[in-house]
Amino acid sequence: MAQKPLRLLACGDVEGKFDALFNRVQAIQKKSGDFDLLLCVGNFFGSTPEAEWEQYKTGIKKAPIQTYVLGANNQETIHFFQNADGCELAENITYLGRKGIFTGSSGLQIVYLSGTESLNEPAPGYSFSPKDVSSLRTMLCSASQFKGVDILLTSPWPKHVGNFGNSSGEVDTKKCGSALVSSLATDLKPRYHFAALEKTYYERLPYRNHIVLQENAQHATRFIALANVGNPEKKKYLYAFSIVPMKLMDAAELVKQPPDVTENPYRKSGKEASIGKQISAPEEESICQFFFDLNEKQGRKRSSTGRDNKSSPHPKQPRRPPQPPGPCWFCLASPEVEKHLVVNIGTHCYLALAKGGLCDDHVLILPIGHYQSVVELSAEVVEEVEKYKTTLKRFFRSRGKRCILFERNYKSQHLQLQVIPVPLGHCTTGDIKDAFITQAQEQQIELLEIPELSDIKQIAQPGTAYFYVELDTGEKLFHRIKKNFPLQFGREVLASEGILNIPDKSDWRQCQISKEEEETLALRFRKDFEPFDFTLDD
Repeated sequence: MAQKPLRLLACGDVEGKFDALFNRVQAIQKKSGDFDLLLCVGNFFGSTPEAEWEQYKTGIKKAPIQTYVLGANNQETIHFFQNADGCELAENITYLGRKGIFTGSSGLQIVYLSGTESLNEPAPGYSFSPKDVSSLRTMLCSASQFKGVDILLTSPWPKHVGNFGNSSGEVDTKKCGSALVSSLATDLKPRYHFAALEKTYYERLPYRNHIVLQENAQHATRFIALANVGNPEKKKYLYAFSIVPMKLMDAAELVKQPPDVTENPYRKSGKEASIGKQISAPEEESICQFFFDLNEKQGRKRSSTGRDNKSSPHPKQPRRPPQPPGPCWFCLASPEVEKHLVVNIGTHCYLALAKGGLCDDHVLILPIGHYQSVVELSAEVVEEVEKYKTTLKRFFRSRGKRCILFERNYKSQHLQLQVIPVPLGHCTTGDIKDAFITQAQEQQIELLEIPELSDIKQIAQPGTAYFYVELDTGEKLFHRIKKNFPLQFGREVLASEGILNIPDKSDWRQCQISKEEEETLALRFRKDFEPFDFTLDD
């Protein structure tokens, strides 16, 4: 079955015209259906009064789509971007960071570089330096299987992008743009490269990333520069496109050349375009931010074994899991853990029967180290959590049940991913979804559906209080907790008459049984789960 493409929007300089942008996006979505993401390059903030932005910042207004933006290009707007590593600016609006890689749960890989070019070290907060470009290149291109990236986001145009291509209008690409960006685009081979700042629209003819008859065929790159929002000449500032992540594509399909493909514009641009190659990245510096990066390969690259560092005279010691600041009931090494409830142990996570569970096979997925929430997990822990989720779904499905997962990152110090099986005959997944939404509305809880291909890590940053539920279909519902939240909400919904019909079990404290009974249930679960236990494969 063919992979369903992601539907994305890219936008040029917003310059503080947020209403104009989001009204346009809403109109497009109403006409053409929902898009998965909006990517903004260029100047997101302008020199206009901040009253319009305050409405989004305070939640009076909300972006109608998950929006990712680049950082400042000048001193005037740098104060809007408080964290160089990226942060949430308002609900549904996220600053990606100074530089890095954003890999979505779909496998789509986006490289981003905020600011304008500076050859000075250190570069100002609104600029990037040769060292920044070099570190990005080293991070990605050092992998032996590296073929390119799906999308590159920069604010400046790459210098010489017009070589061998169609006319770029009034923009002279031999003088305008950044040689560092040209160098980066040459090495990263993005399938799409978006830029802005020049107040005009330019869609260059696609160009090759290989030399004909000398190198194996590679995918083509499309460079698109976008105009500013609401410009009087009505130049195009919003670009819609569909894309299947490179890692999911058939190799032959990926390298098909468009009929109007041209030579690579940067191949003969001289020393200027290769300036960034001469600065090596500092050894210690890493631009992979786990807040955004869900790429499995990069997770393994940073494995806790240190085996990726064979040639080093000082090999890394195995990384110790994060430790709690005080006593914790769920850190596996802690004396407070009720170890008789533990039913399976992996490398980074373990399974335990829930204390006072809704049913006999209500389990928790817990990290072995001390992590407060899913969004704080490192890549290798995320990978094993996903493996446990997939395995438990298969296990419960074999027993005629579907499993519902939820997490409440509020008044809890250690991540507890609750996994509750519901017999298939009791209700449909749609019934469960409706029950969560209905009961949320009754309690004035705004429970929003997350786009299928989005991930919790893309929506909430570490430290954010939230509740989310994941259905057996992969659908997710999310609530950002701003003040108070009913601690038993997830249990209450699943215990209700329309689902498990055990309303008296909505509070775990009313469901406690003796230690002997818990030991019996744990022994039974271990035996039943053994045929599905992936930890025995090693």
